[in-house]
Amino acid sequence: MLSQFFVLSPRGDTIISKDYRGDSPPGAAEAFFRRCREERSCPPCFRINDVTYVWVKQHGLMFVCNTRFNASPSTIIELLNRLVKVFKDYCGVLSEEAIRKNFILIYELLDEIVDFGYPQGTSTENLKACIYNEPLLVDAQKLRVPSLSTKTVSSSAVHKPIGSRKTGTIGGGAARNEIFVDILERLTMLFAANGSVVNSTIDGCIQMKSYLAGNPELRLALNEDLVVGKGGPYGTVVLDDCNFHECVRLDDFEAQRLLSFVPPEGEFVVLNYRTAGDFRAPFRVLPQIEEATPYQLEIIVLVRSEIPDTNYGSDVTITVPCPRNCTAASATAPSGSSADYNATQRKLTFHVKKFQGGLELAFRAKITLSSICTAQTRKEIGPVSMTFEIPMYNVSNLQVKYLRIAEASQNYNPYRWVRYVTRSSSYVCRCR
Repeated sequence: MLSQFFVLSPRGDTIISKDYRGDSPPGAAEAFFRRCREERSCPPCFRINDVTYVWVKQHGLMFVCNTRFNASPSTIIELLNRLVKVFKDYCGVLSEEAIRKNFILIYELLDEIVDFGYPQGTSTENLKACIYNEPLLVDAQKLRVPSLSTKTVSSSAVHKPIGSRKTGTIGGGAARNEIFVDILERLTMLFAANGSVVNSTIDGCIQMKSYLAGNPELRLALNEDLVVGKGGPYGTVVLDDCNFHECVRLDDFEAQRLLSFVPPEGEFVVLNYRTAGDFRAPFRVLPQIEEATPYQLEIIVLVRSEIPDTNYGSDVTITVPCPRNCTAASATAPSGSSADYNATQRKLTFHVKKFQGGLELAFRAKITLSSICTAQTRKEIGPVSMTFEIPMYNVSNLQVKYLRIAEASQNYNPYRWVRYVTRSSSYVCRCR
């Protein structure tokens, strides 16, 4: 199926290259990168002569497969995503430096996963019996396990390689029984110019990474008022649909909302869920456009944070596209934020490092036009888009009530780290 697999850096350097069938053209990596550089929005699957290239971009790196066969692009994309997951499980963190330091381990994994271009298996747990190279940590200070006295854990603590097959150690150090649980939600929201919600969707998952010795059975309890499907009573947590990992047993899910499973090696998703409907938007966006003169417009973007004042939005970025006849722009931002105008892309960008809950900020800009403002000119402004991340907060109110070991002994007391994160997927507001 596959002819060649390679990993490219953002500069186009070939970090990993594996030729499986010997029929890949010379300079395939250079040809691929040249095509991506020429096209601003390069599709995930394209052909150069009689060779098909399929690629994904993760962590700033390009993971690419090419083939001369009529292979399924969706199958290759799924394979690439699973390769990325396996590399991350075994290296701990996925970056250019980590791959360069662990290139022997990466090649050993590729030999076991793909044979003569045909995928054989991408299970982290099954591969563990065949892998003998130990990972090299990129930065031991950043990836070290927190001390036993800490009550919180850094986000980098989960970025450790899986335990060694031989000694049970983690990254060359002493093994520690702990498990990381992330409740991740991505929001897709479309607002009208008056701030009302036109469309809203939550795509979420419960992601887990286990460093528990002996692979004990776990029990994870969710909200008792959780309703799967439409028509739940007011005040309940409603999920339109959900699917579970193959290791999860649902014997007690209907009655107690309890999931039982033996966690596999590496990072895995316990539950994927989706909900669309009425929920409280974390941010409200109200753009206004005022005509100061026939050749000058004033743009005001009012952003209201509707999350609790104990939470905050991190790395909030607000982008406002400007019309084609825009010749200059000047922007002012509130205290604690910054403003920038990109003349090449004709975009205004406002950045807030920490947007506290309950605040309302107004971002202002004046743009100068080369011709008189018309209705068409006003239509070219916007839509206003936002990107953000809200730690320890989720919109759906899905909660992990507890995480327990089914047969816990007195000498087995693992550390459990639970984190809630809400991110923007597509957060857009129309302009008048």
